[in-house]
Order: sequence, then C-alpha cells, then structure tokens
Amino acid sequence: MTTGGMPRQFDRRRFLQSAAGAGAVLTYTPALFNMARAAEEPDPINVAVIGAGAQGRLLAILSLRIPGVKLKAVCDIWKAYNLKWLSRRLQALGHPVSAYTDYEEMLTKEDDLDAVIVANPDCWHARHTIASLEAGLHVYCETPMAHTLADARSMLRTARRTGKLLQIGQQRRSNPRYRFCCETLLKETGLLGQITAGHSQWNRPVHPPIGWPKRYGIDKAILNQYGYESMHEYRNWRWYRKLGGGPLAYVATQQMDICNWFLGAKPKSVQAGGCAQYYRKEGFELHDTVMAIYEYATSQGPVHLSYQMINTNSSFEHFESLMGTEGTLVISEMPHLGEVYRELRIPHSQWQKWIVKGYLESPAGLKPIERDLALPMYIVRETPPPFMAKSLPYKIPVQTDGPHSQAHLENFFDAIRGQAQLNCPAEVGYETAVTVLKVNEAIEAGRKLSFTPEEFIV
Repeated sequence: MTTGGMPRQFDRRRFLQSAAGAGAVLTYTPALFNMARAAEEPDPINVAVIGAGAQGRLLAILSLRIPGVKLKAVCDIWKAYNLKWLSRRLQALGHPVSAYTDYEEMLTKEDDLDAVIVANPDCWHARHTIASLEAGLHVYCETPMAHTLADARSMLRTARRTGKLLQIGQQRRSNPRYRFCCETLLKETGLLGQITAGHSQWNRPVHPPIGWPKRYGIDKAILNQYGYESMHEYRNWRWYRKLGGGPLAYVATQQMDICNWFLGAKPKSVQAGGCAQYYRKEGFELHDTVMAIYEYATSQGPVHLSYQMINTNSSFEHFESLMGTEGTLVISEMPHLGEVYRELRIPHSQWQKWIVKGYLESPAGLKPIERDLALPMYIVRETPPPFMAKSLPYKIPVQTDGPHSQAHLENFFDAIRGQAQLNCPAEVGYETAVTVLKVNEAIEAGRKLSFTPEEFIV
C-alpha cells in the first residue's frame, strides 16, 4: 500500500530532506483538503516556530489541529512575554516545547526538526528563512515574503539550491472559495465576459499604537542588537521603513496576489498616492492611506485595477472584485462576501446552466422582469429605473471553513509528505513582492512607474 507514490515504510528523515521528498505528486484541490488524512496516524513532522507574537501564536495553535504535526521548539527575543506565553500555552495543550531567544542556537540544538514556521517582523524573514533552509528544513514564511526584493531573491535562490520547500503565507491561494472562483468561475465558465477593470481594498479603523506591559519590557541592549530603538518601535515595527513595508505591504500582498492570479498576468505599471495623514502625529514613517492604480495587459485585453488601503475608517472592510462585460465578481475572506452580479443585458437564462451545475446559487426574489430583459439605451445624465440599476447577487456556493490560515498550513505539510504541490511557492511570493513594493516607490516618485518582465524573474 502506498501514499503519494511512496512506500508506506520509508526513511522519514531522508525523505523529508531530499529534493524528491519536496517534489509534488498530486495537485492540491479543495477535495484533497477534506480527504487528505489516512485512517492511520501519518508520519510525524517536527516543527519549530520563530516569532511568538500574534501571528506566530495563531499558526502554532492551528498547526496542532493537523494530524502528525509535532511542535518541538519556539524562538522569540521577548522572553518574558511572547516566548513564555506561547511555550506555556503549548505545554497546557500537551505539546511541551523547548524555548529559545536565539534562532541559531535553536537550529543547532534541535536536530530532529523537519520544518520551521517564520512569523516575525518582515526585516527578519530573509535571515531566519535562509538559515532554516540551510539547516535542511522546509519553511513556511509569513507575508510579505521579505522587506526588500534583494532579500526575497536570496530566499528564493536558497530554496532552489537546497531543494527545500518554501511556502509563502499568501493564504488565499489555499482558500477553497478563492480556488473555486479562479479555476471554475473564471477559467471554466468565463462568466464575467471580457474582464476590463477591478478594485481591491482593505479598510481598517483608527487604532492606538500597540503598547506592552511595562514590567515585561525588553532590555534596550537586546532591542538594539535586533535593530529596534525602543519598545515602542519594536511593538509598532510595521510603521518604520527599516523594519517593514508598512501596513500596505501586509495587506496588499494578500490582495494583489489574488489580482495577479485571477488575471493570469503581472502588472505593466503602477501609479500611487499616499501619506500618513492620521498616524503622522504618532511619529510613524509609513503611509496609513494609499490609493494605487495598476495596469495589466491580459490575454483578453488591457485591465485597470484600483487598490485602496485606509487605516482610519473600516467602511466596507476588505474585498477583491473583478468587473467584466457580462458580470462582476466580489470575493473576500469574510464569509458574507462571495457573490457574482450579472449585467442586466445578459439574460438570466444564460447563467441558468451554471446554477444547474451547482456553480452559483440563484438569487432569492428574482423577478420575471430581471430574468430576460432587453434594456433600452440610457444616456449618461439620465438615471435608469431602480430595477435596472443592478442585478441581484448570485451567491458563490463554496464557503471557507475554519480559520483563514489553516488550509494553507495543511497544504504546506501535505507538500512535505509529497502529497501535494505548494499553493504559494517562493516564486509566487517573489512576484507578489515585486508587485507590491513598487507602490511605495511610486508614491515617493510621484509618477507612474513601469514594470519590466525581467523584474519578476530570479
């Protein structure tokens, strides 16, 4: 009996560290997510976590839900708080771990590790990822891939040279709803017609700077050793140029990856404006408000896509949308946003076949006048009747179950076992980094910047 083309009895350590073990034999699909576990306990995968802040804690706890994953070590420079909290929590959950403040010491002493989760500030992603790959370990690295393109290139080249897996945490790539929309609604059905435009946004409310329990502050000498001037800078690192790409890099990485993926193209140009219009008073350096316009050349024709990030207002939260000549797709990780709107000049009967196949849910309350309607032409200054303004939403039948990162972690561990391909390998992460980091450049330049095909190649 075999699993993924490999005999069930094999040298686990040799397999996990080999380039062959890193190779994929199955394409990951939502169906695999539900049937990935064999009846017997899978071979264990020993994992360490570097970075025990909010995201590191989440990924560590989610990993415990995946059969066969064993957490062995945790590393964080904030010994009195982050490190202590996560190690104690894991202990309480039956996973005692070794705790470290030095990642090099951890990689040296923990000689039975198979993989590392890197979930620390952006400026450290490259150093910790490369060290882990060089130690013969597979890596799951949170987004954005790196603080600079030079660091991202080094990460990608190291993964190729060592033959280790490097999954970038662009988790929508493993989200069943997003995969269904890309592979079925867009590629199979062509439901939107010719895609001509799009819009993505991530709006968040005003939030005070992140604080810390004063009695648990990190010694200044340790902070300086790791590149932080103060606890305030350490806790709010996303807002400082030397430490990260700003809130933009964090949120746009997830969303612009979807635009590249769904359009099957890389951007030709970007122009952007932005500033710290609210958080400037906090001494933060990077933008809290950004508006950008990307231009794509797709197989169907040109597409212009607007991107918006606001950190002062939460209206409409976050979503991605693509607009075509026959319909509009709106999708989000938020469960209530996942729908398609039909252009009213397209008869409902034309979409009926996709409802029969289970690709869409018919709108509730669809009236006869909306089903097959020959629309008159309206001039720009004249408002059409309300029933002609917008079609009712056709719901997408695929829902996202569980925390957003879980399926992406599942895909990573399945790939280590040779049962799947990575949904977001380093090559994809690098292309997204090129796409997003150019926005900050465009803001500073105050003009449109072009991408060359060579920029996306390592």
